[in-house]
Amino acid sequence: MTLTKAIKLAGLGVALIALTAADKPALSPQEIVDAAPPTAWKDISASDMVVIRFKDGTSSVLQLAPEFAPVHVANIKALVKTGWLNTAALIRVQDNYVTQWGYPDAEEAPLPAGVIKTPPAEYEHAPSAGFKPLKYKDSFAAKVGHVASWPVATDGQSQWLTHCYGMIGVARDVAPDTGSGSQLYTVIGQAPRALDRNVTLVGRVIAGMENLSARPRGTEELGFYKTPPEGGRFTSVTLVSDLPEAERPRFQVMDTDSATFADWVKARANRSGTFFVKSAGAIDICNATAPIRKVP
Repeated sequence: MTLTKAIKLAGLGVALIALTAADKPALSPQEIVDAAPPTAWKDISASDMVVIRFKDGTSSVLQLAPEFAPVHVANIKALVKTGWLNTAALIRVQDNYVTQWGYPDAEEAPLPAGVIKTPPAEYEHAPSAGFKPLKYKDSFAAKVGHVASWPVATDGQSQWLTHCYGMIGVARDVAPDTGSGSQLYTVIGQAPRALDRNVTLVGRVIAGMENLSARPRGTEELGFYKTPPEGGRFTSVTLVSDLPEAERPRFQVMDTDSATFADWVKARANRSGTFFVKSAGAIDICNATAPIRKVP
């Protein structure tokens, strides 16, 4: 074989390799999650998880965010640990908006000692050095991104959690009321971002979301129930750290500082494959909430 022919064949081989690489479809977001190494995941603390069990036999698991709303979260933990919430219920389900729980009239169930009735307004906080911005624009804030896996927005002067699907907020009356945490809600529809910085967000639903979002809609104003359905009444509300070790649910959240998460966000923003005709090349913060899984 002549040197010229060898060079030509080698060049053809390189071209074929390049063509094969180009033709290979990009990994989907789910494929990236499925292939994520153990180092891409962080355990969720048992002391920040709450299990709600309902009379219909279903349950939901919540993750609290004490780093963003320490006073409200302390109130919620006190309400849980004292058993105050054990006989509460789902009291409101408004279509494409929120599911709310507590007592139909909180005045009928006086708050336990130590619970602050009107905590400070924990709607926003000082910027965090750990803020990891998304490169995509947002309709409600100068920048959005993540702090320790939580979706946040910022104007450069302060940061705040965003009202994404599954996020948990504190129901309140008109200002100066800030809500004690005795009534909470979770977003079950399109993200109501206009609520950002107007309500304290205290966490998110990490399992059993269908047991909150798929309930019958309330027939009264704003989706309140005239009488809470029996199936949506609580039988217990427990901090996971107070459960026996063998009964504790265990969850992990993807580390938003990891290379895997960066790949996942890129894949979410640039969908490929046979279904997608046009890639958006953009992503909303509420479509970039960190993946959560049960500990394998």
